[in-house]
Amino acid sequence: MKGKILLLGFIFAIALFTVTSPLLVHAQEAEATGAGEAFIAMAIATGISSIAAAYAVAKTGVAALATITEKPELFGRTILYVGLAEGIAIYGVLVALLIWITIG
Repeated sequence: MKGKILLLGFIFAIALFTVTSPLLVHAQEAEATGAGEAFIAMAIATGISSIAAAYAVAKTGVAALATITEKPELFGRTILYVGLAEGIAIYGVLVALLIWITIG
């Protein structure tokens, strides 16, 4: 139970940093151009997709290891699923880049 609370606190701290860091770095520019909402949207898109990808990779990684332990010949298939789960984070970064391009 104590480990889960520590993990949730760590995830909350990372999410808070992800949301606030673009605002701190580009505070003057955001006030001048009115792009503060876009920076928050970029942070949320990247943060949520990264957390979802981490969860998906953790679940598929455990299942892949269990499968490889019993049938080593399925290594290629299981690694493919773990790689597909990691693609979720890449989609979040792409959405953030598209938002950044539109405000520039």
